[in-house]
Amino acid sequence: MSETEPTKIAIACQGGGSHTAFTAGVLKELLANWEDGYELVGISGTSGGAFNALATWYGMVTADEDRAIELLDAIWDDLSASDSSDRWLNGLVVGFSRLRSLGVPVVEASPYDIPGSELGKDEIRGTLERHIDFDSVPDLCGRDSPELVVGTVNVNEGIFETFTNEDVTPEAVLASAAVPDLFEAVEIHDHYHWDGLFSQNPPIDDLLSLDVDRKPDELWVIQINPQERDGEPQTLEEIADRRNELSGNISLNQELRAVERVNEWIEAGHLPESNFSKVDVHRISMGKAYHCSTKVDRTPSFIQELMDLGKQRAMEFRQSK
Repeated sequence: MSETEPTKIAIACQGGGSHTAFTAGVLKELLANWEDGYELVGISGTSGGAFNALATWYGMVTADEDRAIELLDAIWDDLSASDSSDRWLNGLVVGFSRLRSLGVPVVEASPYDIPGSELGKDEIRGTLERHIDFDSVPDLCGRDSPELVVGTVNVNEGIFETFTNEDVTPEAVLASAAVPDLFEAVEIHDHYHWDGLFSQNPPIDDLLSLDVDRKPDELWVIQINPQERDGEPQTLEEIADRRNELSGNISLNQELRAVERVNEWIEAGHLPESNFSKVDVHRISMGKAYHCSTKVDRTPSFIQELMDLGKQRAMEFRQSK
């Protein structure tokens, strides 16, 4: 790469419910201080990370970094539990989640047996369509546009499935966030999809499979779930927390290990640099542990706390480069 060429950047946004407000804070800080020497060539996301990836991508391809920041704020304002009825429902859901993590017997039911279980999904769809003109997405995809990737799980075939560029519809984003015990599966292409947290969290391979002249030089992973924990989880709460974190990290670590292995082979001369190029991997981690029940907490003050933390971590990341 010549000195005049920009550094190609791909960003991968891990899912994690309300905790992905942290990702929005990271992205806002990165976008507000985006350097001329960087080119965004791709962005991916799973679950709540998909909301952030979509908002960032759409803002960038329709206008600029400022527009992307505005969309991130607008979408999270809408997703926050701001009115009285929504705050009451949010408190109920968070409390129920905490009781379940403690092993307290609670009445559970399939989302297919609960009247109105699709209301939450409809509200998310309404929020997305209020800020994103999905009809325009195919025309916005092109050679010079960043790759957009959303991750899901194909329930019927038991495999990862991603939706890219013009295939990122409201249904695809909803499928990525369809937590099985909260929402009905989303049918796309005659099969069913669940929350991408079970699979590529977030999608990496699609970002690294771009044409040679668009392949990223650096991959920035915004990681929600703590990588490390001290001590042995012993209480039901501690076990639930760590199990939740591990479920979101295992697939990510497997994909990143594959990237690191290819880098090692290139350095060792086992792969020709004419066909393969190294990708520097950087993680922007939350670095703070929250109870797993807070992943469904949409309290405005908590959302803002997470965004502020994201801004802080992004500033630390920029200063370290």
